[in-house]
Formats: sequence, structure tokens, C-alpha cells
Amino acid sequence: MFAVVAALAVVLAMVSCSSDDDSDASRAVSAFADAISRQDTQGAADLTTSPSQAAELLGVTFAGMHPREVSVDTGRLVEYSDGSASFTLTTTWNWAGDRSFQTKTSGSARRLSSGWKVQWDPGLLYTGLTPDGRLQEVRTDATPAPVVRSASGKPFMQMEPVNEITIDPAATKDLDKSVRALANAVAPVAPMVTVKSIDDKLAASQGRQVVAVTLRDSDMQMLTSDPARIAGVNVNKSGMLVMTDRRLSTPLSAGLTNYWNAIRDATAGWQVQLVAPGAPPQKLAGHQGGAGPDIVTTIDPNEQLTLGDAAVEVAQPATIMTLDAATGAIRGMAQNDAAAAKNIEAGIAYPVGSTLDPVFDAIAAEGKGADQHSAESVLHSLGLGLQFTVPGMSLPSGTAPKVSAAAYHPKDYTASMINMAALGVALERAGGDRTAAPPFVIKGSKTKVTGGQLGKLDDGVVRRIQASMTTTAKTGDASDLTRAPGLKALVGTNGPQGPGWFVGSQGGKIIVIYCEGDKSGTAALQVAQKYFTLK
Repeated sequence: MFAVVAALAVVLAMVSCSSDDDSDASRAVSAFADAISRQDTQGAADLTTSPSQAAELLGVTFAGMHPREVSVDTGRLVEYSDGSASFTLTTTWNWAGDRSFQTKTSGSARRLSSGWKVQWDPGLLYTGLTPDGRLQEVRTDATPAPVVRSASGKPFMQMEPVNEITIDPAATKDLDKSVRALANAVAPVAPMVTVKSIDDKLAASQGRQVVAVTLRDSDMQMLTSDPARIAGVNVNKSGMLVMTDRRLSTPLSAGLTNYWNAIRDATAGWQVQLVAPGAPPQKLAGHQGGAGPDIVTTIDPNEQLTLGDAAVEVAQPATIMTLDAATGAIRGMAQNDAAAAKNIEAGIAYPVGSTLDPVFDAIAAEGKGADQHSAESVLHSLGLGLQFTVPGMSLPSGTAPKVSAAAYHPKDYTASMINMAALGVALERAGGDRTAAPPFVIKGSKTKVTGGQLGKLDDGVVRRIQASMTTTAKTGDASDLTRAPGLKALVGTNGPQGPGWFVGSQGGKIIVIYCEGDKSGTAALQVAQKYFTLK
């Protein structure tokens, strides 16, 4: 009987009633909760019994969850006479888009010589979380990924597994040796990845890890040595939108990839995961919608291949684009390495020099150049002096074509390849009440036109321009071109150092060529001849 009474007395001595909000224990737990809410890793860790362990896991958790906001509410706290206390936490993680994840956990606190401290336990963040585990919020993408299709509906670009081969200067004792070894390892499939190209990337990264090259799985199988065995080199598996036909290359791929990424972003889902070593991530919360639609373009792969072969006809920077004359649909675009190195863009306005003289002459001859407003109205109807935002096409901002105050023959007039393309299409669509058709590359999309309007075409101006273009093709600068029956062309340069232009209409297509450098007008004609020979 005495033993039972004694045991009961011990139990009663250990129990206390709920603590009020002003107790030391309550204030310690509230301070811990507030620090978590502020995402103050060290502040929260210092309020626990194991600051170093707490700081490590809290840091990993905040980084993995990357919340916009965290709110932590403390529940009923009970103090015991042995210097301990118990409490509950309700933690809500919030992200943009009304995404949230809530956990309810329990913990304990202890009164130490330094004051009350929260007993550190990973379970404070999520019940069942271990010291070597973590919580993370990740993006999820619907499957299958959208396919970028050609005009015929066949895959033009699609997501494929790739291998990002990176090199980290901090992870190798002999960086020069690692760079040489990496360049040699990938040489069989990526000869353009040289010691110099890798060194240039490393120099620009200022000591950070860089991606030396990205290879498809089929390329990796052709390597005679494993890059991952090189000090400082890692091979990371991922997915990337790539050309279905590896023979093809086009500046259009950047804009199409951006458009594809926008669809992926719009259909992306999310997950909160519990991650532990040696086990697959466990989904705790999240949502994933349906897959996004495929992207159907106006690109003709055979035309794109021809354009690529034509662009490399000259060594100086050369870019070529073709469009359907009736609709403005872009059939393809290509440029050589020299143009790519100079970042030649279809939306950048470049000097036209004498190229548009027949246009200005026609405007003046028809009496439309009496004042700048009238002249610009005609130019706008032809697609000149405007800016085009083409969905699926990477066009830099701040590149508005420049128009001189001299409306008859502007000496400093500039135009982009898109302007020239719109001009070619407008001239072929003239007649009746038809207006110019802005270029486009994604079927069903609408090109935005700013800076003016594509109004009704002036038949008199159009007839004069077409007559000049026919003369240029028959007896003028483009008369030496062969295998181009019915060609009409504008040809010109901005002086001996260029740039040089060719804008042609032939066989239901508009051909726009832009070249830079010495004798660039001749170079543009060389590219045009190569195109007509191959098509």
C-alpha cells in the first residue's frame, strides 16, 4: 500500500497545469515559432538544445521549401514540475499561386541553466522527418511534354534525355589538366568544345561551375572515355528541347524554346516531398494538371535544310529567311557561324543603304512623299517603320526602325529582316482591298504590330516598286542569278563595308538575306544563288 501511494505521489509531482502566455517556457516556444516564421535559421537554432544540428536541418529545409511565407502557430503548452514542457505547432508553408502546405507536430522544451530551450527534434518540422532527411517543394511537369511540329505536323523539336557535362574549378586540384582531359573526352562528338571554349566559359563564370557541353544519350554512347571520371567533372541527366533532325540548326529555335517553356510553365504542377537517403521522394502534397498542347509551326524542314546550306556559302556573317508570299508564314531561317557570333537578330533594325531606294522613289513619284506623315503611312502599309512581336520568335526589344525626317530619300533609314520580310509579302499581296500580312511562325498565333498600322496598300506605289524589282532581276544587280524564273528583287548596300541586303520574290516565296562585312552586297547575292541552286 505504501509503494502505491509513493508512486502516485511521484506522478502527481511531475504534472502541472497548462502554462500561461507569460511563463518562461511559453515565451521560449513562442520565440522559436517566430524565428521559424521569419525563416531565421540561426535564430531558431539558438533557441534549441542542439543549435548546430538544428541549424543544419533548418537551413536545408528553408532552401528546399523556398517558401514565400511561413506562419507558425503554437498550441496548448503544458509545463511539468520536472522542468519540462510539451507543446504543439501548426506550421503553414505558403507559395505564390495560393499554394500551401500545413503540418501539425508536437514537441517538448526543457529548463536548462541557460533558460528554457526547445528540445531539438526533426519531427518539429514534420512527423517522421529524420536528421538526414529533408522537406522540399519541387515543380512537376505534365507528361508528355509538348512537341514542336513542322508545317506538315511531323516533330520538328521535342524533349529528349540529355547529359549536362559540367566542370567545377573548386572540385579539382589541377584545373588545366581537367579541362584538357574533358576536351579530349568529348572530341569524338563535340569537336567545337575545345580547351579554349571551356576556358572562356570558366573565365566568364568567375570561379563557378559551368556547363561545358550538353550531349544526347546517343552521343554519350560514342565516347571512348567517361567524362565523369575526370576530376571536377560531373554528368547530370536532364531533359531538353532539341531538334528532331540533328542536321538542322536555326535561330528560330531560341524563340520556339521560349514559347515551349511558357506552355510548360502554364501547365506546371507542384509537390511537397519528404526526401530520405536511399528511398524515393515521398509525395506529401501537391497538384498536377493536364499536359499542354503541341506547337504547330509554319517551318518546312526541307526548306530549313536548304537555307542552312545556303547560309554557309560565304564566310562573312550571313542570315537568310524565307516566307510564304501569300500568308507571311515563315518557312525557315538560317545563319552561318559568323552571323551567330555577332548575334544577328531578325528583329534588330540595320542600315538599309540603297536597298530601299526603289521604294522611296515610288513614294515620291506617286506624290505620297509631300510630307513625312504621308510617306510614313505608305511605308507602314508596306511593313516598314513598324515593330513586330512574333510569338515563337526571339525578337529583342528597343529596336524600333529609325526614320529620317527627309521623307523622300532617308539617308539613315534602318529596317529589320522582319520589316523586309513584311515588305516582300505586302508587295505580293497587293490588289483590291488586301493589306500586308505580318510574318508569323506558329500557326494560330497573332503577330503584334506597333509603331503604326498595316493599312491598305497603294496600288500605284506597289506597281512602281514591282517594276523596279523586275528590272533589277532582269538587267540590274540581280541579273546574274540563275534558276530563279520570275524573280523580282531589291538589292543594295550601305557602302563598301555593308551591310548588304537581298529581298526577293520568286516561286510564291519571299527570300530575305542580310550580310555584313566587306562586299556584303555581293555576298548576299552569292547566298541567294546558292539557295536557288539548291531549292
